[in-house]
Amino acid sequence: MTRRSNNVVMVLLFASVIAGVFYFYVLRERVSGLRETEATEERARTDVIVPPITTPTDAVSPAQIYWASPDVAGQLDPVTVQLPLSGDPTQRSRQLIRELIESPPTSAQHTLPLDVALLAFYLLPDGTGIADFSDNIPTEIPSGILSESLAVDSILRTLAANVSSLRRLKILIHGQAAETLAGHVDLTGFFDVPATAAPPPDPVAPSR
Repeated sequence: MTRRSNNVVMVLLFASVIAGVFYFYVLRERVSGLRETEATEERARTDVIVPPITTPTDAVSPAQIYWASPDVAGQLDPVTVQLPLSGDPTQRSRQLIRELIESPPTSAQHTLPLDVALLAFYLLPDGTGIADFSDNIPTEIPSGILSESLAVDSILRTLAANVSSLRRLKILIHGQAAETLAGHVDLTGFFDVPATAAPPPDPVAPSR
């Protein structure tokens, strides 16, 4: 093979590499855009399936919502917001948890992923609350004792600050009892809801 042929081959190889890199970049951008579109469509479907929670007794009131601290990793900070809250503690709990999921001040402060939905909430006469979350919660929450504890803590402390009749909480996943949230925090028992908004022990451990 002549030197000229070698040069032609090298130019073609170089051009192929450049084209491959460019194609990979374009493909990555398309995949990223597709994921964003799917997330937006999923959020829109959730908004249709789970409409805003309103009741005849709603009254705009200050509520303390516990989101992740923007300054200290692994800590929750209360944020006071004005919300239309129901006089019924069951509906009020649903409104608070939905606010916790959907409206963190910044995306970095969420404790429960936006794609997770509260399917149902029940409050028994003895003060036991039952929160039923969508089946994607184990995969959407980053697996780890800290992120899982923050998720549960944020629910408990938000409810404790705003629903006085709640005494303990059971977490279900798509209507079923689960062993863990995402591999670490135990869901087999009940979580005590503190009488005040004081931080519970870290990490959270359910009572039996």
